[in-house]
Amino acid sequence: MRETAVYTHGHHESVLRSHRWRTAANSAAYLSGALRPGLSVLDVGCGPGTITADLAELVAPGGRVTAVDASRDVLGQAREYVAGRGLSGVEFAVADVHALDFPDGSFDVVHAHQVLQHVGDPVQALREMRRVCRPGGIVAARDADYAAMAWYPRVPGLEEWLGLYRRVARANGGEPDAGRRLRAWARAAGFTAAEVTSSATAWCYATEAETAWWSRLWADRTTASAYADIAVRGGHATPGELAAVAAAWHTWGAAPDAWFSVLNGEILCRVQRPEPEPPARDAP
Repeated sequence: MRETAVYTHGHHESVLRSHRWRTAANSAAYLSGALRPGLSVLDVGCGPGTITADLAELVAPGGRVTAVDASRDVLGQAREYVAGRGLSGVEFAVADVHALDFPDGSFDVVHAHQVLQHVGDPVQALREMRRVCRPGGIVAARDADYAAMAWYPRVPGLEEWLGLYRRVARANGGEPDAGRRLRAWARAAGFTAAEVTSSATAWCYATEAETAWWSRLWADRTTASAYADIAVRGGHATPGELAAVAAAWHTWGAAPDAWFSVLNGEILCRVQRPEPEPPARDAP
């Protein structure tokens, strides 16, 4: 696999609208119970910083969080958000998860949320996350699985959206059905079966406000984000076809019984401490 990939969503306002909704409570609960004051955390692909800020609170006092992202612009937004929360002990840096610029064993916890589906080589990314994690520490990752998404009612046009998105993401070098692959990727990265704990949780949008919000942001992404540009330039869809998909999102969001579920795969990987050296034996 290649080590570079195009970030399918980009950083259009409609994308950041959904990223800013994410918190440790709704997006990192599988990890939160393992955090405690004083730990050091690397937050890979931090985006606008909402999860980062929550992680900083969970390891305070005495802990530190280093937040990294490939986008310098979105790091600026994260820095402003964290400062607005009045949090200290958070540092920011531009980084590539395939080649992290940190020494071996730098962090107690290395976390990536919705990152591995977008990178060119998720196994290499996990190797790097493992490398910079201290023995006894945790590598944590959570990713959506697009093929497992479910919704009601079956509005014409949304099936086309799902097929189109998966084609575009794969053409960009990513894997949209990453959630089901996390355990396998971790094993390929060198973790043993005993070191990896797998789980799954779901985001569910079911109230009138939630479905209206979800449908509008996806309609906007479909016609105005980097995803829309990539879909057209790559020959995957015409502007007219994207407009039809956006209209389907609006139709679905207006349905009184609208419901949408996003399944997310999760892994907690414990970095094993090295086995102690056997005591030296006297020569005969």
